[in-house]
Amino acid sequence: MTNRKMGKWAMVPVEEVDLSNVQYRQEEIEAPHLTGNFLKLFVWIVESRLFGSAVLSFVKRKNKVPQILEHTGIPEAPMHFPEFPPQDSENAVKCVDEDTLPTLRVASALECLPAYDSSNHWGSNSRNSFLYWTIRDYAHAYRCGWTTPSDVAEYIISAVEKSLNNKPAMMLFIYFNADEVRKQAAASTTRFQEGKPLSILDGIFIPIKDDIDCYPYPTRGGTIWFHKMREVKQDAVSVSRLRSCGVILVGKANMHELGMGVTGNNPHHGTARNPHSTECYTGGSSSGPAAIVASGLCPASVGTDGGGSVRIPAALCGVVGLKTTYGRTDMKGALCEGGTVESVTPLAATVEDVMLVYAAMSGSSPIDLTRLRPVISYKVTLYT
Repeated sequence: MTNRKMGKWAMVPVEEVDLSNVQYRQEEIEAPHLTGNFLKLFVWIVESRLFGSAVLSFVKRKNKVPQILEHTGIPEAPMHFPEFPPQDSENAVKCVDEDTLPTLRVASALECLPAYDSSNHWGSNSRNSFLYWTIRDYAHAYRCGWTTPSDVAEYIISAVEKSLNNKPAMMLFIYFNADEVRKQAAASTTRFQEGKPLSILDGIFIPIKDDIDCYPYPTRGGTIWFHKMREVKQDAVSVSRLRSCGVILVGKANMHELGMGVTGNNPHHGTARNPHSTECYTGGSSSGPAAIVASGLCPASVGTDGGGSVRIPAALCGVVGLKTTYGRTDMKGALCEGGTVESVTPLAATVEDVMLVYAAMSGSSPIDLTRLRPVISYKVTLYT
């Protein structure tokens, strides 16, 4: 909302905005609608040194872009990083100190959920398929001895191999190592046999988007060259927290190259297909993480979101995608760890599973705690 002031349109501070009086005024946009060869010609003209600058200036003037930039004043001082206003206590909300161990945070989040009732989750054919099991479904089956992480691993390995032979191929992963999956699953199975699971997430299979470090896999960011410039020596912080909870890291999920697109189209590693309709895009850039969850292969995954890269594919694939608040997850080990809009964040088939995974991986970086001083508590709503 703006007011006229000293010859400029001054943006009103947010606390002074009366939303009841805000009206949206749609401006008429004058821009060419081009496709095919006309679009190619227009791009060539815009990129040419001789005509490009003049054409862009003309289009901007027709749509009043210079006037908007030159005649609008912003009263607040510029900010290099987001700030957190003081937060009042809320009813039915449990605060968890992010300095605690990931396993303890997950346990606290689990206490906020309604009691698990197996009769509402298991039918006559439930044990014959792992399709669309939730995290607590897996946890219940492991603890009852109905199946083991090693059994589930073989199912996932077979499903991934089958997906590559589909026509069209699903192209869910950039890196997938069956032996590595079996190794992690065997360790988890042993913990259950000894009665020592690490958390409710022990034995849960989760893929990691290819712009987040997950040792021993390289991180390409969906390219064919980035791994040559940046060696992966350890897990990203968020991934290491999941691993400490017993999560089985399935591999590196496909993505739009360098995250620079919302379709998920990748000419180098193939385009991840939407499980609901293989002729449709998954959305991007976290295409693989969304498609893997939507296919029922894994109950949750980890992606990154700056301008919709988790929320868009989550919407197109019919799953849950969370864009976390800046500073809530440590970005160390992600390709975009220095940005102010990007966050490492979970996707899952249910809100409940998003909450459990987020509880494990959340926690600000030391520099964010020093610089931003956010309220250092992780909040989960108590279900009644």
